[in-house]
Amino acid sequence: MSGAPSRRIRRAARIVLLDGEDRVLLFRYVPANYPLFWIMPGGACDPDEDFPTAARRELLEETGIIAEPHPLDLVREAEYDYLGEPVTSVEHFFLHRAMQARIDTSGHTELEREVMQVHRWFTRAEIEAWPETIYPLDIIALMDRALRMEGRRHRSLGLP
Repeated sequence: MSGAPSRRIRRAARIVLLDGEDRVLLFRYVPANYPLFWIMPGGACDPDEDFPTAARRELLEETGIIAEPHPLDLVREAEYDYLGEPVTSVEHFFLHRAMQARIDTSGHTELEREVMQVHRWFTRAEIEAWPETIYPLDIIALMDRALRMEGRRHRSLGLP
């Protein structure tokens, strides 16, 4: 008797990367045999890597930014096929505010260079009107959460 294929657990860190104008950075992801979509920087944890370390590494690899992204205290799970493999994704979300809008993609892996050739900063209005899929589907709510947490952190530190 054959059952459904077992799902691999794919642990990942995603970064809500905002610039000084509250725009969010997204990459256009065009995988083979799957509809294109836009997504925030981030990706799978290396073996034995914790989520904060993965967030730092992914932010550096995908944008060239060296930073300590702040946890958003948000974890999401989803089931889907990743490159033809059934996975259960466990994603931890982080926030970082970029000091400048220019990013460096020279640290992209071969696969990222192939499927993530375009990136851009999106305003809220652009996201709401964008014709292509953007993940997560509730990205505006996620941006709002990030801005609220950033405001609380600044207030706790006595910053404006």
